[in-house]
Amino acid sequence: MVEIYTDGAARGNPGPGGYGVVMLAAGHRKEISKGYRLTTNNRMELMAVIVGLEALKKQDLDITIYSDSKYVVESVEQGWVFQWDRKEDFAKKKNRDLWKRFLKLYAYQNIRFVWVKGHSSNIENNRCDILATEAADGFELDVDEAYEREINNKKGLF
Repeated sequence: MVEIYTDGAARGNPGPGGYGVVMLAAGHRKEISKGYRLTTNNRMELMAVIVGLEALKKQDLDITIYSDSKYVVESVEQGWVFQWDRKEDFAKKKNRDLWKRFLKLYAYQNIRFVWVKGHSSNIENNRCDILATEAADGFELDVDEAYEREINNKKGLF
């Protein structure tokens, strides 16, 4: 059993953002975080889940993902993202690049999502919040290329 706690943050939404991940399994712990110069909160919430899943070295694991993002949890648990995929309806959806990336990972694991209240008594979720906000406030921010490309396309810059 693997437990993955995730959180995302954005300053300004859109603005500088980051994600935080805490992974627990068989007495082991791993923390991951990264910041981006321009992104959204929802992208960072979903990115945290993706990065946690990408860090796994094995397939067919029983995984519980804890997130305070109703956007992510309900999209999966209510089956919306799977309907978008079946209908090839991603062209109209935000964050389609990340959802497609998630679906590829989802197919190889046994994943269950649990929504947790943000900024409450969940120690690991609070740790993820710290990781995400510290990453968003960092000085070495990466580029969320898909998001910035989309923004520039809408502005007619490229």
